[in-house]
Amino acid sequence: MEKFLDVYGKLNAENLHLLKEVYAEEVRFIDPAHEIVGLKALTAYFDKLYENIEPPRFRFTHYVKGESEGYVQWEMEFSHPKLGGGKAITVPGTSFVRFEGSGKVFFHRDYFDLGAMLYEQIPVLGRIVTSIKRRLGS
Repeated sequence: MEKFLDVYGKLNAENLHLLKEVYAEEVRFIDPAHEIVGLKALTAYFDKLYENIEPPRFRFTHYVKGESEGYVQWEMEFSHPKLGGGKAITVPGTSFVRFEGSGKVFFHRDYFDLGAMLYEQIPVLGRIVTSIKRRLGS
């Protein structure tokens, strides 16, 4: 788990080769917007992602590691020129990972609010999503 956190703490477009140090070849990666199978596809996903955003910065707030799985709570800060006026956006999330015998991750699932990350950052749509969330909470 510590190596996994270390890699994510320094990951950027120039060092995506580090993913092979922590992920198995047949990794399954799931987040609210994607399901990706295979290290090659995951690396291509990150490569495309980093074309459009400043490298995200992760702050790990808590983690628990068992023998073959673990959870980590994090805050990701990123910026994109077309989201939130290009200002930094911070999104909290949690990852659940499973490790194979070699210690590499073969399953990774992220949980975060896709609305807070994306939809709320788009000018007109953001006001609508925020309004809906407020109504749901009242």
